[in-house]
Amino acid sequence: MKENGCSRKQGAASPCAACKLLRRRCAQDCVFAPYFPADEPQKFANVHKVFGASNVNKMLQELPEHQRGDAVSSMVYEANARVRDPVYGCVGAISSLQQQIDVLQTQLALAQAEVVHLRVRQTASISNNGLSPSSPSNSGSPSSRFIGSQARPIFDMDMMMDHSSLDSPMWC
Repeated sequence: MKENGCSRKQGAASPCAACKLLRRRCAQDCVFAPYFPADEPQKFANVHKVFGASNVNKMLQELPEHQRGDAVSSMVYEANARVRDPVYGCVGAISSLQQQIDVLQTQLALAQAEVVHLRVRQTASISNNGLSPSSPSNSGSPSSRFIGSQARPIFDMDMMMDHSSLDSPMWC
């Protein structure tokens, strides 16, 4: 499967993406060939743009072979992130994801508070009307839950909500 002195996938007749971009002959012991196949030229192009071919070559040669695949994956990920965001790279992506987590945790807390509020309200309504949750006359329908006068909520959810977040939908 090795032709023209380069490791190839399924007998491809072209040099690896690194050697092709660098316009050099792909040697049999090419350190780039196993990680930058000819059919993925953009993968090496971004890594070369961010780290430089010489630095990547040095990094790969200093690592044991069993760690090189992971190192290349990390370099490709960082290079792609740097191409998208030249200033922050991966840190920008991580920061953005952390902000999304914070927003979603806030929305989850609000939803959980609303569930508690509704349960307390339902319990208060049931106890004010003298109905037990297992009572046959409490079928769960809106008309059976509010027999007689409606119970006032124990606490008002509006006092706890941040109204500035009402402009955006809760579930995106």
